[in-house]
Parts: sequence; C-alpha cells; structure tokens
Amino acid sequence: MAAEAHSEQASEPQRTSRRFPRFTRDTARPEGGGRAAPGGRPAPARQWPLLAVMGGVAAGLLLVAVDAFRVGTLLIGLSLLAGAALRWALPSVGMLAVRSRFTDLLTYGVLGFVIVMLSMMVQPKPWIHIPFLDDIVHFTVR
Repeated sequence: MAAEAHSEQASEPQRTSRRFPRFTRDTARPEGGGRAAPGGRPAPARQWPLLAVMGGVAAGLLLVAVDAFRVGTLLIGLSLLAGAALRWALPSVGMLAVRSRFTDLLTYGVLGFVIVMLSMMVQPKPWIHIPFLDDIVHFTVR
C-alpha cells in the first residue's frame, strides 16, 4: 500500500517555482527569438528582420567605402534604429533577438542614435552643431 501511494505521488506533476534559478545551467531563447515567418518558408524569409538590418548596415558600409562617409554612417545608424523599431513592434524577430526585448531595444536604440548624431556632427561642415560639445573637446584636448 505504501508503494502504491508513493507511485501516485511520483506521477503527480512537480510544482516548479516561477523564480529564476540562482545559478544558470543553460541558455534560454530570448523572448521574441522565434521565427519571423512560418517554419515552411525558406531560411531568408524566416529571418527577414535581421537581414533587413544587416542589409542597411552593409549598404552604409559600402557608401563609406566609396567616400560618402556622412551618408553611409547615417544609413548605419538609421538601420540600427530600424532594428530597435522592429524589435519593439514585432512579436517574433528571429535572430534579431539577442537578449531580452528591453536590452535589445536599449542597445539598438542607443547605438543607432549615437551613430546618427555623430554622423551629423562630423567635420567639415557639420549638419548639426552642439555648443557644449565644443567646450568639452577644448577642455579635454588643449
């Protein structure tokens, strides 16, 4: 009779905690890291968000290589900002999801914004002028 009670207890599902474990034993897929298109589609179609961002960055690097520095770096920054927008708007973005949604948004957004701002402030003839940055540069580089 004790064996029957023991086997009934063993067949009941174990209640697991919703807390994160103290020590990580493996890696979990990031939230939103599922396929961006159904599994029957070819691989490029399933990963279109990542390919769109990478295509924009590659086009920007090509423009930088052919001596259109400002426009190329602007395209790189805008591609990263588009990656942040895709990560925010779409439930599944494939391999564009690297970490949690918040971390990806923060990383893509901050890097994209900084690259866009630097591309607009580059010399000669900057498109945007921020006075306190001149003071910082003159203070640090005398």
